[in-house]
Amino acid sequence: MSAFQQIKSQLTVAGSPFEMRDIEVRGVAMREFANAPATMRDVWQMAAAHGDALYVVFEDEHVTYAEMQAKVRSLAHVLVDTYGVQPGDRVAVSMRNYPEWIAAYWATVSIGAALVGMNAWWTAPEMVYGLSDSRPKVLIVDGERLARVSDVLDEVRAEAPLPLIVTRHEGDLPADAARWDDLVDGLSAPAELPDAAIDPDDDATIFYTSGTTGFPKGAQLTHRGSVTNLMNLAFMAALGTAAASALHGDEAPEPTRAVSLAPTPLFHVTACNCGLHPITLAGGTIVLMYKWDAGRALELIEREKITRSGGVPVMSRELMSHPDWETRDLSSLDSLSGGGAQVQPDLVSKIGQNGRTPGTGYGLTETHGIVTAVAAKLFEDKPESCGPIVPTLDAKLVDADGNDLPAAPDTVGELCVRGAVVIKGYLNKPEATADAIRDGWFNTGDIARIDEDGFVFIVDRAKDMVLRGGENVYCSEVESAIFDHPAVVENVVFGVPDERLGEAVGACIVIDEGAEVGTEDIQAFVAERIAKFKVPAHIWFRTESLPRNANGKFLKRQVKAELLDD
Repeated sequence: MSAFQQIKSQLTVAGSPFEMRDIEVRGVAMREFANAPATMRDVWQMAAAHGDALYVVFEDEHVTYAEMQAKVRSLAHVLVDTYGVQPGDRVAVSMRNYPEWIAAYWATVSIGAALVGMNAWWTAPEMVYGLSDSRPKVLIVDGERLARVSDVLDEVRAEAPLPLIVTRHEGDLPADAARWDDLVDGLSAPAELPDAAIDPDDDATIFYTSGTTGFPKGAQLTHRGSVTNLMNLAFMAALGTAAASALHGDEAPEPTRAVSLAPTPLFHVTACNCGLHPITLAGGTIVLMYKWDAGRALELIEREKITRSGGVPVMSRELMSHPDWETRDLSSLDSLSGGGAQVQPDLVSKIGQNGRTPGTGYGLTETHGIVTAVAAKLFEDKPESCGPIVPTLDAKLVDADGNDLPAAPDTVGELCVRGAVVIKGYLNKPEATADAIRDGWFNTGDIARIDEDGFVFIVDRAKDMVLRGGENVYCSEVESAIFDHPAVVENVVFGVPDERLGEAVGACIVIDEGAEVGTEDIQAFVAERIAKFKVPAHIWFRTESLPRNANGKFLKRQVKAELLDD
């Protein structure tokens, strides 16, 4: 066992805050933290102790923990008493990063219902799919999303009623809709949350995640998995401090109150499970942004004395390259971290050179958040790594046929993980669940190697997927949208390297002979069918058929290589 592994194991011994215990969930043996809260309701009730401390900032709005607790209690009773929401039901939320999203989250999970975090970029057809798949009891929307869903409400309500709670909207409301201000802010808050019997393995959230085929899949995240991820985050922070002290002689930093910038959407595990959850438990402040803008972010860092900023790696690049980086008072900012895409080694160095602590984590929706995490000196020692595996997960590498590979630093294979943070499954998709989770092992679809210290190095992605600025774009969906165009004969979609986003969406298209169709025509056509971030930024047209293999499948890699190597 390496010195690092010894430090890691010492933190989980009996009697320690991170003591582990063996459990069995859905027939799978695993480990969890013995001292963890049982449910996310417990986490929220623990947060009541933070009282009048500042909790959420949005633009000029400042909400304390006590104020948010009152909003959550009010909404929880409205959901139960007015709309009949019971444990096991679902409540869908479709809005930007507003304080109401956070209130809706804690109210929903605290009554034992599952929050369906809808992608705020979805078009109306995508919203229809998500609502039809998840069948929520209530839909909570902002004004922008209300306009998008209004035209398809009859379609959504064909099988069951769907009342709406609407916020940030001054106009008229459709039938069976109520204003947030009237229901939540316009009433005196009850003294307590409604009673609710919640099992740790009940669904807490449904987050839709892109795959390589078909529609997005609703990942079922549980209370146990969410709490375990929260504890994993705390453990990895403690591990980093202990290892830096033992291996580098660094002194532990003075504890400061965390003020965290949340530049990415709350309907992803990055902002919700890895941002909102730990800041809430710690009693810190989360600062929301209407949309990402580096200049505005720097203004907020100065104004709100933000201590750390996350998001996708490009956001850290844009902060440090912005002209205001040198003129704003950023003395409060301790760390810059990135997830959702690889933090390139040069960026790790630049963050350190700018006097901030670099950090990263690797994870998936299907693991409730992080699989690995690393920061500070440990990250600078191994800048190509995404860190060591969290203690509640077992990890292994398998070959293309699913066979276990030997554990050795030079072994490369598909990374599989097993433990309490692996999701229950995909909503309404038993076949997809069985394919992704085998005997408790979740196949990440990422090709990796693991060194002697247990640090993971992601080598490549096995999945046919484009990772655009932290957003998963699966090629088959984009190809289907392009194929809807009457002039399109053939097309393949793939990732194109992009300095800002990591990857952009590219497409190679064969058009019907005689048709006059250009790049803007295709982009406008596709934008009516799928979210804007999925629309190809790069389009190549060709007259001859795309190359195929013996089975008739397009040779996408060959096409991509020919185009990008030219």
